[in-house]
Amino acid sequence: MMRHDKLPDDASPVSVSQKGLIRLSGAARTIPLDVLHINSLQAGAYVSHFKGRGMEFDESRPYQPGDDPRNIDWRVTARSSQAYTKLFREERERPVLIMVDLRSNMHFATQGCFKSVNASRAAALIAWAAHHRGDRLGGIVFGDTTHRELKPRLGRQSALHYLHELVTHPDWEHTVQSADKSSEEPLQQAMGALRRVARPGSLVVVISDFLGFGKMPQSHLAGIARHNEVLAVFVSDRLERELPPPGRYRLVSAEAEMAIDTYARSAREKYKHEFAQRQEALEHFCQRYGIHLMSLSSNDDPVETMQKALGRRSH
Repeated sequence: MMRHDKLPDDASPVSVSQKGLIRLSGAARTIPLDVLHINSLQAGAYVSHFKGRGMEFDESRPYQPGDDPRNIDWRVTARSSQAYTKLFREERERPVLIMVDLRSNMHFATQGCFKSVNASRAAALIAWAAHHRGDRLGGIVFGDTTHRELKPRLGRQSALHYLHELVTHPDWEHTVQSADKSSEEPLQQAMGALRRVARPGSLVVVISDFLGFGKMPQSHLAGIARHNEVLAVFVSDRLERELPPPGRYRLVSAEAEMAIDTYARSAREKYKHEFAQRQEALEHFCQRYGIHLMSLSSNDDPVETMQKALGRRSH
């Protein structure tokens, strides 16, 4: 593996920089966005072919044996004595929309780096991959207090602008969620905004821990998935998946510290089961609506993980 395919040794575990995200441009050349080999959260793996660029209607012609019946042009057929089928042509470029979660629950890790950091690096990799492929790039960066919306644009400046919005988002400084504000509300608002801007035929990537993924956020994402290709990147930390071995542990943040006791076996099993249920619910949701799903841990190298999950292309 070439050196630029790896994160630099001095990469911060708690923040991202414009320079660091720009460095990922080279590694992103090995990540294709047309044919993806998604490593599922379920047992085993499956090959998932993204539809590639969006398709625009071109013309109708008489139906021929072998044509896809789903492409029958019923309006023309109704006015004629024979069936007609729609022909499509590939768009010059496809919108790629990336939504990144920077809520307070994402500024957390017990190993590796903050979930928000790995989420931002994964977003940068996809942003650069879209740029190298000639796609238009846009999306939403949101947190507890602010969400920023970027309309799809073409060119290197669009990728740089997206990275700038990631790095300068105010919720990097807002790490404590207000007691009167649920985790679902900002996620619901961001999903609603994403649904409004997602043009049919887009590739939509949602990078989040999906905390607070209730009925309304689900409804918005299901609506997006009906007309777009969607990739959900489920970000988590090892401590969220299961408690450490029996003992007493100290957790420290900038604002407070706490101790946890993991001696009770029943508590450890219940904790692990609750996370597994949340993960399974997300899997079933994605299966139902044809959404591609991959996982990213706080201690994963996002370059290696994205290359493995999305299918690595040789230089």
